[in-house]
Amino acid sequence: MTILIREAQPAEYEALGGITAQAYLHDGLLDFGESDSYLTELENVAKRAAAATVLVAVDGDTLLGGVTFAPGPGPMADIAAPAQAEIRMLAVARAARGRGAGEALVRACVDRARAVAGCTAVVLSTQRTMHAAHRIYERLGFVRTPDRDWSPLPEHADVTLLTYELTLRHLHDTTSGGDVTARH
Repeated sequence: MTILIREAQPAEYEALGGITAQAYLHDGLLDFGESDSYLTELENVAKRAAAATVLVAVDGDTLLGGVTFAPGPGPMADIAAPAQAEIRMLAVARAARGRGAGEALVRACVDRARAVAGCTAVVLSTQRTMHAAHRIYERLGFVRTPDRDWSPLPEHADVTLLTYELTLRHLHDTTSGGDVTARH
């Protein structure tokens, strides 16, 4: 499989919305199932693309998954502070999992963050049960930031998102740790 990462095209928005919604729904990540209001947000790729960058992983004509990249604080960023980019809504189609598409999407976001002037870190929020995603983040050098964990539904204290951060090392920085080199 040859995975290409590129910006989503409007003709792909509906399919990517479906992949994203189904990934969250079938993995049990929506607290209220099909009636969860977040399902609509996951499906609305056009809204995300208007406020951030939506990247897709493709193999030829096959859409494998996608991610939303917010280059800093803004309407699509939940936790990014100034000088931080944020990754949101990473999803890979069930049939494409285990082939590196998720990791390639995260690496592409890190590469984009490096290109943002003044950006020093990439942050993200994740659910406790997203173990495969946690493995990707940790393999790429992201570290847990429990002091930033938060709830998107404050009225439901049991809904807490975990947070991760990757401190960006720039090419002239010779220290190790947190450096991600693209390999897709």
